[in-house]
Amino acid sequence: MTFKFFDKLSQDFSELINDKKEYNVIIEVDRERNKKFFTAHSVVLRHRSPYFDKELENATASENHIKTIVEPSISAQIFEVILKYIYGGMINIENTDIRTIYELMVSANELELEELSVKLESYLIESKASWLRTHFSLVYHSIFDSNEFNGLKKFYNDIIAKHPNLVFESGDFTSLQETALVSILKRDDLQVEETKIWDYVIKWGISQNPTLPTNSEEWSNENFMTLKMTLQHCLPLIHYFHIPGKDIWKNIKPYEKILEKQLWDDMILHSISPNEPINSLVLPARIISSPESSSRIISAPNCSLTPNLPSRVVSTPNLTSTLNLTSTPNLTSTLDLPSNAYPRSGILSMTFSTIINKEHVAELSSWIDRKSTTYSLSDITYEFQLILRGSRDGFHPKTFWNMCHGYAGTIVVARVVGTDEIVGGYNPIIWDKNSIGRMETKDSFIFSLKNGKIQNSILSRVKNDRLALHYHNDKNIYGPYFGDCEFIMKSEVSDFTQDEQCSCFSFRKFYEKSIKTNGKFSIVDYEVFLIIKK
Repeated sequence: MTFKFFDKLSQDFSELINDKKEYNVIIEVDRERNKKFFTAHSVVLRHRSPYFDKELENATASENHIKTIVEPSISAQIFEVILKYIYGGMINIENTDIRTIYELMVSANELELEELSVKLESYLIESKASWLRTHFSLVYHSIFDSNEFNGLKKFYNDIIAKHPNLVFESGDFTSLQETALVSILKRDDLQVEETKIWDYVIKWGISQNPTLPTNSEEWSNENFMTLKMTLQHCLPLIHYFHIPGKDIWKNIKPYEKILEKQLWDDMILHSISPNEPINSLVLPARIISSPESSSRIISAPNCSLTPNLPSRVVSTPNLTSTLNLTSTPNLTSTLDLPSNAYPRSGILSMTFSTIINKEHVAELSSWIDRKSTTYSLSDITYEFQLILRGSRDGFHPKTFWNMCHGYAGTIVVARVVGTDEIVGGYNPIIWDKNSIGRMETKDSFIFSLKNGKIQNSILSRVKNDRLALHYHNDKNIYGPYFGDCEFIMKSEVSDFTQDEQCSCFSFRKFYEKSIKTNGKFSIVDYEVFLIIKK
């Protein structure tokens, strides 16, 4: 007979975490002010994680025979949970917000803790499918950087097959990883016309080669060969023989040189004589369902893949609190978008904002669409969904980064202390709290809005996209930062309302014009909105 005492074993090993006598590894996690050091034991790390086994093999020991491993991309909060799992084999996620669980899954995968990563992936699909849908952009981009997360990849590709504009019509479509695009193109149930698929693929391929001439008529043979090599894994997945003849001449002929000659000849022959035999592989027509089945497709503005809901969503306490790491994951999930997956912001409500009104929304919407005239209130093309309000959520710069992380296509508006001025900026790309440095985009702009004594609004578009935005490394001081301090929210005391460090300097280096008289200021309040296409 065998007696098993796993609970006691787990408890005893967990207590080793706090043992400062025999440790021989220091793990440094997080960045700057949040930096934290954990002690551990190499024998435990080596046997629990192939990743740590390799890191320890390459690490140099100090005079005290202690090795140090640095993991700046993992937060202290996440690593503490991971360390408890490594030593004790259990994690408690009761009252843990869903975004943290997601980040825990990603970190576990990076550290090659497959058991934990797979279990969390299964948990999210089975229990948090709604959150996964509404945080499409945040999750979808990151999972295709890895060879793992096959369950999540299938989950999202099933949604994209029904609602392809979530990807194809998004502003950051061209930043999609090749592996993600290929996995989408392999779907025979992709609900989009083949001509449009071709156009999207060409658009993606050109964007990967920014040195190509803007006008394809000016391309050299070398230019076409560059595009062909970029799209070598995508081109075989186009269902060419289901593209109408008129579209072959209009859409495909300009790029004939990236196709094999036999394929091009067969396409022409098939368009003229559909019953003639051809030599090229003929892929079947994609299965496109009736219009009713796609009536709930959500379109996106020129920004992110799809709207994310605020990160303040939390898990319900009475759900699973301790993960059992022995069960086999069931990756089955319901894939139809629920009616409340993309909640309306109530734009017609007079309380949607404490800073801007419906006339401002009309003006901002027209600027996003680059219209020469302002939309009427009945023709506004976007809804503004509130992500953050300083007076509700706090004025610490890090609050901005935590709550806006993962969102793209957002507008920041701020009311200046002592004046009627409302200043702000539009960022079409993703706010990423983990990124540092210059961010490029051709579609951002900064502005001031007419209000009270301010008679005219000012629109200032980016003119040098090399520094459209700056994601500063010190996110305890710096919030949104456009151009060279041409609109910046900053506070040395971690409160935008206190020390007059916000500014809108008129350097005009990266934006067309100044949106405010020179000088530093504090704000009364500020808001961040996600812009959602109606």
